Amino acid sequence: MPYSILGKNAMLNALGALAIYVALHDNDPGESGINEISGGSPAYARKSITWNAAGSGTMDDSNVPVFDVPAGKTVKYVGFWSALTTGIFYGSAAVTNEVFAAQGTYTLTDADLDLNA
Repeated sequence: MPYSILGKNAMLNALGALAIYVALHDNDPGESGINEISGGSPAYARKSITWNAAGSGTMDDSNVPVFDVPAGKTVKYVGFWSALTTGIFYGSAAVTNEVFAAQGTYTLTDADLDLNA
């Protein structure tokens, strides 16, 4: 049975209240959230993410997290987490690959959760 738009919005709003941190991954994190980037100086760390209210079965972020990324890493995915460290992994999204030959920053300009896809 397909979910109604109101049902999808309720699910997304509940997920947005739980998935309050975002991480960078250098390969597909799968079901467990593996392949999270680490290291660097300044050191890589997860960032908080906030969400707009869901509408039409989708939800968009309302902030722009900026990450420190160590040299030699490639950002391929973002992952959504419940905590700054460890925590519960809720899912991921592929992003355009960005290679860091030297230490740099990665700006997550847009994150969307979509139950219509």
